[in-house]
Amino acid sequence: MYRFLLTPRWWGINVFVLLAIPFCVFMGSWQLSRFEGRVQDHRAATEQAASDRDEAARPLDSMLPVDKSTSGRRVTAEGHYGKQLLVPGRELDGKRGFYVLTLLRTDSGKALPVVRGWLPGTADPAKAPAPPAGEVTVTGALQASETPGDNGVGAQGGLPAGQTAAISSASLVNLVPYRLYDAWVTLDKGDAGMKAVPASAPSGTGLDLKAFQNLGYTGEWFVFAGFVVFMWFRLLRRELEFQRDAALGLVPEDQERTPVPSG
Repeated sequence: MYRFLLTPRWWGINVFVLLAIPFCVFMGSWQLSRFEGRVQDHRAATEQAASDRDEAARPLDSMLPVDKSTSGRRVTAEGHYGKQLLVPGRELDGKRGFYVLTLLRTDSGKALPVVRGWLPGTADPAKAPAPPAGEVTVTGALQASETPGDNGVGAQGGLPAGQTAAISSASLVNLVPYRLYDAWVTLDKGDAGMKAVPASAPSGTGLDLKAFQNLGYTGEWFVFAGFVVFMWFRLLRRELEFQRDAALGLVPEDQERTPVPSG
């Protein structure tokens, strides 16, 4: 009764099934490992953020370039405050407001973007406190340059003079007359009565939409594997039914051949 499994058509079906199932399982396992990796990165970033708040600040240059291991770490830098910009459309504690971003000119000849704090409402230069004069020492959390459009970072253009949508060297290079560090710092304590801006987790370490997309893809691949098995058994059952009907003479002579079952 099962001799039809040795026909060329069924050889093709069987080979396809034997290849498709391991492939689907492999892809599902790979997507699951990516999700688990993001969960682990998120856990490590959370633990690091908790320890970073208590560790001693280190010199800025010793923590560059910014990566997952240095993002959020406390650093210190000295210099003189220069040009000041506002970063509109930033939320803190569920309220809409703006960052006050001031460039710290260091002895290295480069300027470090420093977020001195957050203020509620519409970005207005009159609301932003002037930076301290003279040499200052800043201490805060090191952050990587932002990417416009990611994690709530604005991507709009045409902002008024003195404003920037993203805190990144690429965005600031045309707004300030300094060479820039490819990083920025948010102060531990807000300056001049402003609220301090909490450090954000390194890119790719949060349980964001991409992480749950990986989990969704995991389910899809395993469903595909199950669907392949289901369809194979369905085809097998239809073939057996046809063979049985043919043996009982229930199939017209012009149809006594191996059928091509439809879906």
